Amino acid sequence: MASRLVLLMNPISGVSDKAGLREMLRENLEQMQVDHEFLTTDPSGAYTELRQKIRDDGIRRVAIIGGDGTVSHVVNALRDLPVEFAVIPAGSGNGLARAANIPTDPLRALELAVQGNAAPTDAFTINGRFSCMLSGIGFDAQVAHDFAKMKKRGLWTYVRISVANFFDAVEYPFTLRFKGKEISTDAFFIAVANGNQFGNNFTIAPRASLHDGLLDIIVVQKMSKLQVLMSVFYQMKYGEVQKEKFRKERILYYQLSELEILNPRLAPVHVDGDPAGTAAVLSVKAIPQAFMLVH
Repeated sequence: MASRLVLLMNPISGVSDKAGLREMLRENLEQMQVDHEFLTTDPSGAYTELRQKIRDDGIRRVAIIGGDGTVSHVVNALRDLPVEFAVIPAGSGNGLARAANIPTDPLRALELAVQGNAAPTDAFTINGRFSCMLSGIGFDAQVAHDFAKMKKRGLWTYVRISVANFFDAVEYPFTLRFKGKEISTDAFFIAVANGNQFGNNFTIAPRASLHDGLLDIIVVQKMSKLQVLMSVFYQMKYGEVQKEKFRKERILYYQLSELEILNPRLAPVHVDGDPAGTAAVLSVKAIPQAFMLVH
């Protein structure tokens, strides 16, 4: 059980009433007699005061109130310190929380944050940028870039933007290099997954684990738009059972600890749902047991 809890809240993630959520969490922490402090996330990622507080006050657990992007930023900023990370999901997709079976109900998530145990959890980097859940190149990254520009966020905004981009989606040329192999293909997108889903229970990598030291690489190759819909449906619903179906529908699936992706047309990139800079060469590397996650 956490003796003292620091709660970091992202005031703009998701669509919920953050003031109301904070008050609800505060009341329950007082009822649980848990020493706690609320802080706001630092957009710069420096967390200078919090880092000093962790050292001086012996804080051992930080609860992150936000979505995957917020979790990724906070974990990367503090993972060199001896702290455990809890998540109270408050984003638009909450992919990491769902992959780790963390309750999406804030009070149940709070109870877990206080009383749960932490386990070593993997992460990865893409061109040196830290990612704890899922990054992508191509179609889904374009959706992330457009979604980031919206004043109103949430699931339905994301769905609307995804549908609009789907009909305009184009394939990009990619070359994957790994284990001495080189595979060139045109694809709508490449997903690099540490967990099993995009978020909102949309499973994209049915074999993925947060603890196996491997990344699941999903390549949705060039095909008709109808085939894209059907292939992704089978990927979500059946996983390995439909391996032959995947081959026919041109979805490639690999489990790797590292790879290099050549991206000559500079397809857009996202990291844990946040827009990221693209590059002609993308180096992806797993970080086994990168941080301690309460779940």
